[in-house]
Amino acid sequence: MDTSILLKQLVPKVFSPEESVVANNSPTIAMSSSIKRHAKLWELSETYHCPIIGTCLSISDLEKFARSFNFTASLRNEFALHVETVNRVSTRNEVSKAIHKFLNKKYQTYVTDFEVARSDTDVLALWRKYSIHGEVAGALWAGFTHKAASNETRKIIYADMHMLSHQVGAGQATDMRRLARLEKENTEIKFALKQQQQQQTRNEVRLRKQLHATESELENLRQSGNEVAVLRARIAALESGVAMVEMGQRLMSLTMANEQLQMTSERVSTLAKLLETTNNKAAILLRERNMLVSEKKTLEQFLLTKNTPDESKRKSLLPHMHSMRNSCILCVGGRITLLPQYRMLAEQLGIRLIHHDGGQQKALSRLHSMVDSADAVICPTDCVSHAAYYQLKRHCRRTGKRCLLFKGASVSGFTTALATLSSDPTNVSRSAIKCVPEIIEK
Repeated sequence: MDTSILLKQLVPKVFSPEESVVANNSPTIAMSSSIKRHAKLWELSETYHCPIIGTCLSISDLEKFARSFNFTASLRNEFALHVETVNRVSTRNEVSKAIHKFLNKKYQTYVTDFEVARSDTDVLALWRKYSIHGEVAGALWAGFTHKAASNETRKIIYADMHMLSHQVGAGQATDMRRLARLEKENTEIKFALKQQQQQQTRNEVRLRKQLHATESELENLRQSGNEVAVLRARIAALESGVAMVEMGQRLMSLTMANEQLQMTSERVSTLAKLLETTNNKAAILLRERNMLVSEKKTLEQFLLTKNTPDESKRKSLLPHMHSMRNSCILCVGGRITLLPQYRMLAEQLGIRLIHHDGGQQKALSRLHSMVDSADAVICPTDCVSHAAYYQLKRHCRRTGKRCLLFKGASVSGFTTALATLSSDPTNVSRSAIKCVPEIIEK
């Protein structure tokens, strides 16, 4: 297929008056605000077909339709598949009807949510609500085909999608810069930790020497105490006033020395406690550093996999994660604001991610059915309710569903959790189901 010719048929016409005319001069149905039914895919302006096909259909979806309807484009040429699909849905035919039906089923939840919109303004408000949270694909389809959406609203949605594509590219560049900054910070932390360990070793040697010296002083103090007792006995026996004065002076000197030694002993005890506290803090910092290094390596492998066009190289970078493609993973809890990033990571790995918020807005009664429908379950224990945590744990143990309970609801923690989940040599969809013992008990 000549993709350059197909591309010319996709020239944007958002703000031109010829929206109702297709490239082959065949008439299309002009969408009017007076039509009180949902728009069909082929009834929409050709301009909107490109963002709909590119956003709402995955590459695997395009390949499925290409095989079913004998596309002329090569299955290895993703752009050619996209262009041919866009051209085929410009009129009513078997391909456009099948894709329209598929999109309605795929994004049924969003179509149902948009049913509450009664006016053009309501449709635009719902689009912006979902797009802010990163739920773009379903909201795009529901907004474009809504019966109350006007051409002006569709133009605004199209413009938002256009700008969003630029922002996504800029965001990837920002992530790469952030990764470089994190690597630099990690190197600095390693160097600072090494220096701190060396300083701690020197302090420990110095404190041990002080401790030995203090123990010697304590032993001398005990001997001095014995001498005091002997001197007191001699003082009582002496009758000479001069001798008693001399002995009294000596006693006072020994008493002061005894007090000084006791103060030194207390200081040594304080230093020993401080040393123990410092060792504990250093151990905690070391564990945190190891965890950050592990998360950084996982993110590095993921980014390398994402930016590597060669399929065999991607398999070698994340071999276990590659085996999880086409699996269904349920995420219970986590940060709602990071859910779009969770979904993006899962989609990049070919994983279908479903989410339950742990009872914040979704009922806990749905949790069992969602667990049963998933191949495996992950749950950040530091960002989920107690009720959802214990209910999920009991159900997974009872049913044998594989469940990974981990600490850390960040994007890097989520990526590390997927890597941990995929480290089992058996396939996720057929693996023996178990609960991971390294969890944080609430």
